Amino acid sequence: MSDARWWRGAVIYQIYPRSFLDTDGDGVGDLPGIIERLDYVAALGVDAIWIAPFFKSPMADFGYDIADYRAVDPLFGTLDDFDRLLAKAHALGLKVMIDQVLSHTSAKHAWFLASRESRDNPKSDWYVWADPREDGTAPNNWLSIFGGSAWQWEPRRGQYYLHNFLAEQPDLNFHNPEVRAAVLDELRFWLERGVDGFRLDSINFCFHDAQLRDNPPKPEAERSGRGFSADNPYAFQYHYYNNTRPENLAFLGELRALMDRYPDSVTLGEIASEDSLATMAEYTSGHRLHMGYSFELLTDDFSAAYIRDTVRALEAKMTEGWPCWAISNHDVERVLSRWGGGQPSAPLANLLTAMVCSLRGSVCVYQGEELGLTEAEVPFESLRDPFGIAFWPQFKGRDGCRTPMPWNTDAHGGFTRGTPWLPLPKEHLALAVTRQEADAASTLNGFRTFMHWRRAHPALRLGAIRFLDTPEPVLAFTRHAGQETLLVAFNLSDAPARVALPLHGAAHALHGHGLQEGTLADGHLHLPGHGAMFVSLDAVDPLAATPDAVPAHAGAVP
Repeated sequence: MSDARWWRGAVIYQIYPRSFLDTDGDGVGDLPGIIERLDYVAALGVDAIWIAPFFKSPMADFGYDIADYRAVDPLFGTLDDFDRLLAKAHALGLKVMIDQVLSHTSAKHAWFLASRESRDNPKSDWYVWADPREDGTAPNNWLSIFGGSAWQWEPRRGQYYLHNFLAEQPDLNFHNPEVRAAVLDELRFWLERGVDGFRLDSINFCFHDAQLRDNPPKPEAERSGRGFSADNPYAFQYHYYNNTRPENLAFLGELRALMDRYPDSVTLGEIASEDSLATMAEYTSGHRLHMGYSFELLTDDFSAAYIRDTVRALEAKMTEGWPCWAISNHDVERVLSRWGGGQPSAPLANLLTAMVCSLRGSVCVYQGEELGLTEAEVPFESLRDPFGIAFWPQFKGRDGCRTPMPWNTDAHGGFTRGTPWLPLPKEHLALAVTRQEADAASTLNGFRTFMHWRRAHPALRLGAIRFLDTPEPVLAFTRHAGQETLLVAFNLSDAPARVALPLHGAAHALHGHGLQEGTLADGHLHLPGHGAMFVSLDAVDPLAATPDAVPAHAGAVP
């Protein structure tokens, strides 16, 4: 089961630069701040960092509207700062992945400024332009994720342009081969500088339907649940024509051909489609993306059945690719608030980390998860997120998960000597790094303990997965790689749980992972509230010889 590719089973620590550490006092985090805290990140026991956009941008969507792919925005520092960051990270044994937004640019990008001037200039076809209908309305019914039509009128050309996100984020026309070549050249620039990979934002949005066909309506019963909230009109359509088009597969092949010229580099695609699991499988097969991740575990559902069924579904579809899981990121409510209810705790925080890091695949961990940070309450007058402002008060936006890191217990948490771009909640100051480092039982020290312990178990990094159909609230599965087979079980509730688990063969409890431990005796698994158990087994299928064995599902072998 040996696999030299560093990213398989890796834990990738996501850094949101604006909120990590500010070194110049302007209230916004920067690249020198990341450099200053790289030793802290390396000590967590993670394998890589993923840095959210730091490129030149008017910041309409806080960096996801790129005006120059090759320039560092002065707000974050300089290109020399990035080179220093890369060198120090590599010296510490950390790989560096950076965000890339390929499907759209900023409306301030030089390409768009040229494209909008006329219908016959050299870049006139670099973006998605369309004539109005006879009555002057938008070309079709496509909607923007940020609300309203996905089309914006441009008087210079007398046409509409497509924007799947903000109007300040026009979509590139990937049907144009010049655009595809130019985008790949932007990636090559960073590969030549030595980055180890890319997290590709909204990678399934690159192509649109060339015929501009209307999206069909979605029945009301299907508008809520996974994906976008029913409060957002975007949920009223099946998005068959404005994203996830079949032409994208060929482009992903072109992208992979570029990556193959840089050994050990990796692509991780963010995928949000009508069937994200199927798209993940498709996009990571046939020599396309290395990894894909979706929003399937970024939901409110926190049941053993949901987690088990979601992972099983992907395992059944993904026969070639490699999954990557996340339970928090910069776009959703922090997991300890989503899944912790009104009483989040250090044991739950560490349990959730261990759970997601024990699934087959790689893992993205969002900054602050190691501290057990909860979602911050940001008042309307302090909101910065255009999505949150547009959908207030039904949806409070993404600012609550983007508040600055609390490094110490000072008024601004040691994040800045100025005024932070978002306020730090008082409850986060109580979870500051300096305070937790001094407490052996803290979430931070529990996170470090588990990450370093995990490295000693190849089955957790590379092994096949086999789920056991245990009753709520217990999630249980085995991981197998080479000579190592592990039984892993998590109690997702705060009450003790007891599950019949008659095993065939010898079983030895593993210790040292730092979680609240359970016991295995007399054919039963006993778990304390938010407790876990890791058991070493001498059989690949420990339940096979037992007549009343709990049914299991065999996951795909990598």
